[in-house]
Amino acid sequence: MDQNKNAAPQREAAMKSILAKMPGNDSASQRARLLAAMQTLGHVTSYEGSRLLDCYDPRARIHELRNKHGHTITTVMRDEETESGVRHRVGVYFLSQAKEGST
Repeated sequence: MDQNKNAAPQREAAMKSILAKMPGNDSASQRARLLAAMQTLGHVTSYEGSRLLDCYDPRARIHELRNKHGHTITTVMRDEETESGVRHRVGVYFLSQAKEGST
């Protein structure tokens, strides 16, 4: 757990950078931010997607990335503590491979 806490400020800064580089509230912008976070950081949680990447419902954007845009994304569930100190079950999304046909 200590290792995750040490990495948290760096992850948060990286996500804030992604958000600043990819502004917009439309679904395409939200998908782009989630995809960039998975590519850059290895994974993104539903919590990070909503709180740090400004995706109101990351699950919907992940669904679109999978089913409309052909990305292979794996979901693993884990318990995570929110800023209020309450533990919640969140999805952790991993981009499993490059999109077919991409270089």
